[in-house]
Amino acid sequence: MTDYGFLSILPPIIAIILALKTKQVYIALLFGIWFSWVIMNDWNFFDGTIATIEALVDVFKSPGNTRTIMFSALVGALLLFIQYSKGVEGFVNRINNLIVKLEIQQKGRSRVIVQLLAQLTGIMLFVETSISALTTGTLYRPIFDRLKIPREKLAYIADSSSAPSAILIPFNAWGAFIMGLLITQGIEHPFPTMLESIAFNFYPIIAILMVSFIIISKKDFGPMVKAEKRVRETGKLHDDNSKPMISDAITSLKPKEGVTAHAYNMIIPLATMVLMMPVNLAFTGWDKVEGSHSFFDHFFHAIGKGSGSSAVLYSVLLAIFVAMILYRSQGIMRTKEMVDLTLKGISELMPLALLMMLAFGISSACNQLGTGVFVANWSKDWLSPQFLPAIIFAISAFIAFSTGTSWGTFAIMMAISVPMAEAHGANLFLVIGATLGGGVFGDHCSPISDTTIISSMASASDHIDHVKTQLPYALVGGTIAFLMYLALGFLM
Repeated sequence: MTDYGFLSILPPIIAIILALKTKQVYIALLFGIWFSWVIMNDWNFFDGTIATIEALVDVFKSPGNTRTIMFSALVGALLLFIQYSKGVEGFVNRINNLIVKLEIQQKGRSRVIVQLLAQLTGIMLFVETSISALTTGTLYRPIFDRLKIPREKLAYIADSSSAPSAILIPFNAWGAFIMGLLITQGIEHPFPTMLESIAFNFYPIIAILMVSFIIISKKDFGPMVKAEKRVRETGKLHDDNSKPMISDAITSLKPKEGVTAHAYNMIIPLATMVLMMPVNLAFTGWDKVEGSHSFFDHFFHAIGKGSGSSAVLYSVLLAIFVAMILYRSQGIMRTKEMVDLTLKGISELMPLALLMMLAFGISSACNQLGTGVFVANWSKDWLSPQFLPAIIFAISAFIAFSTGTSWGTFAIMMAISVPMAEAHGANLFLVIGATLGGGVFGDHCSPISDTTIISSMASASDHIDHVKTQLPYALVGGTIAFLMYLALGFLM
């Protein structure tokens, strides 16, 4: 393998700078890939450009990458099915009925319970962060308004239960994407590695626990105290000078008219996808288990050896099939409508699929350049392994905050952090957890993050008000996570 030395770190650095300057992550990643291949082709721009095109094509040579990208696109179809069938509307109606009962039976506690329900809804929709934030904000906005809970609080709950739950419950595109990055770095068993790193992914855990604590204890701090006081004293859901970002629908598709809204039209397809993921993991890993085991032992061993990308793809396909049967049996959709919705759903999530392709591309290019190996060897003499997790967390947080994307951060940092962990003899699971947690933390603080913007929009909150009220909570959680990485770096 050619030693490119200092040149190996230029592509990811340039990609980061471009992302900071242009706020265009797609262009930044593409340029980083192109520059990598120009370097590897002895600065021949024509050969480097051709190699870049072939490298992007080669992304699909990996069955795991292809399955992950297919899953991301098909999730869009499933979500449109649920919206069009009035499954979401049925769920809202159930929540409204519950609120009425709570107001009758438990006066004074309905505000706490409704906020916890909003958080739980955001966690349950871990399949996709944007959908989680959009659904939570849109569903609960009229309920929060009725109970006089500030819009900023709803945006905070929606934002703080989307990405944290998606990365902690990795039976989704996030999990498949992370496993793809781990495979690119030569990790033989990416699923067990990812699962073990979850225990060290401190920031998302702290973020979810903090939301629950704030809701139950009613101990707000920072600008959120002012927002709560404003609503309590004046009834105003947002400041007079605020400019709420408004979204009247969860997606661009309106529910079908003349259809009775039922919550099970949302719950059954989503439950099918979630519950079938561990089953499909066991199915794909069943023949890889050696030795004699009882059925349940064999099942759990097989989950650890299963293919994450296959499991998520099979699960979403089965969920779409179940949704088709469910809606066809009720006369909600005809075959042509199902085909049209599938194509529309795929098209709506194509930007996500494109981002994944570019992320896999730059990760592979950095791997071939030896970026992570160079940084690891360069830092051996001066960086203590004990400080590595905390430093990786801080760098990941800075990149994610500056670019507004955790996925782009994962793609750049995983190619650096994994080789560094191996070179320094640091705990691999701790370093992976720091990489992922830092990405989520920085994304959470960033005003240009898509989930931050979507949370403001779905909650009809002023975007800057949402950023200002959420930031103190995020900074407290990030500081605690940083100190935990610092302490465990010395203990492990």
